Amino acid sequence: MKETKQTPQERREKLRQDELKGNPTGNLGDAFNRSQFGSLSDLVGSLGWKRFGILILVIIVLMVFAYFFI
Repeated sequence: MKETKQTPQERREKLRQDELKGNPTGNLGDAFNRSQFGSLSDLVGSLGWKRFGILILVIIVLMVFAYFFI
């Protein structure tokens, strides 16, 4: 039997789809919030850990800059 290897993004999406199939009305509020504000897991999954670390570092530097200079 041939096994197909899935990427972490594909596995995450499959788990999310299975959850939506199993509980469609319970996820209505979650879907509404995700559509308005975005999802952190989607952001991290699309950026990768290095780029996400750089994003966090930039946010921290901006916060320190705003604290001292504004």
